[in-house]
Amino acid sequence: MTVRRLNRCTWVGSDNPLMLEYHDREWGVPVHDDRKHFEFLVLEGAQAGLSWSIVLKKREGYRRAFSQFDPRKVVRYTPKRIQKLVADPSIIRHRMKIEAAVRNAGAFLAIQDEFGSFDAYCWRFVDGRPRLNRRKTMSEIPATSPESDTFSKDLKQRGFSFVGSTVMYAHMQAVGMVNDHLVGCFRYRETQRPE
Repeated sequence: MTVRRLNRCTWVGSDNPLMLEYHDREWGVPVHDDRKHFEFLVLEGAQAGLSWSIVLKKREGYRRAFSQFDPRKVVRYTPKRIQKLVADPSIIRHRMKIEAAVRNAGAFLAIQDEFGSFDAYCWRFVDGRPRLNRRKTMSEIPATSPESDTFSKDLKQRGFSFVGSTVMYAHMQAVGMVNDHLVGCFRYRETQRPE
């Protein structure tokens, strides 16, 4: 029996099962669940300056530490709880990133109140439909876009932090607002079909 080797985006190392699973099951799949949006905002903010594989290794720790990414619980975290998180080795122990996640939970809830859901708010930046790119090499994938610039600026005006344009472009890729799978990747077409 022969196993067919799948063509994947070149950023995915075949020796990292977490990255393989993330690429093959999640990255670029359109998300319409607010808790999942909040999860990615927390994780992408934590990733700033680090590799995504480090964040993926700590994802379960983040789920426990951040109340399964329930923004209504996270917004109530006290300075004592934040100090406990700064000492928690199961997450990235960066005080400013942790404090930003707690503040961002409040801003996230305000967006839900204003727009009905964070999902309704964020998909406006791509007119409600994923941007389908046709990139052949990693060098063609930008770090930001005009949409991520606008998204980032709007979030900052609403009180968010650790949401620069690069972080927001990563968010847009992760939640399928942008399809940046390389055209030769087996997931390129798969992420265009409804799940």
